[in-house]
Amino acid sequence: MKIYYYDSLPGDQREPHESPDPLPDTLLSDLSIIAGHYPDVASVDEIAKARSYKNRDVITVSPDAMGDIYESKVKMFFDEHLHEDEEIRYILDGSGFFDVRSGAPGGEDERWVRVAMEAGDLIILPAGIYHRFTTDEKNYIKAMRLFKDEPKWTALNRSPEVDANPYRQEYITSVLKA
Repeated sequence: MKIYYYDSLPGDQREPHESPDPLPDTLLSDLSIIAGHYPDVASVDEIAKARSYKNRDVITVSPDAMGDIYESKVKMFFDEHLHEDEEIRYILDGSGFFDVRSGAPGGEDERWVRVAMEAGDLIILPAGIYHRFTTDEKNYIKAMRLFKDEPKWTALNRSPEVDANPYRQEYITSVLKA
């Protein structure tokens, strides 16, 4: 797992886009993000049990697995969005990027932070955080998605209405302290 600022330069979203700007050591914890390398599914099972996650599924994002809809799905996943539930992803195979927003909304310190993930990496994003996902240049990732209840994936794309969402507002006040 590698974490860095996204450079926001033009180019394919699947390229690394690594900014040379230094990243504060505590940035992910400051954003209430849990991320790390877990060598086996048993360690993920322990996290799921501790966080009361009862369901899971596996998604493969690749041209072979998705066919003609692959490119449109990758673009859709890359739209900035949030969820009203915590999001847990464990990478089983392949690699990709999760980008998360840091800093106060609209502030000078609001930037994309890129988390490059590969097999064995896990990320837990809190409800209300803006983020996006993309495969990398290999165009293949297989991930386990964990859910507290029935598997569902509802993305709320960034908009003034979503900015006013109670989960977003809670994240802004309790985590970003803005």
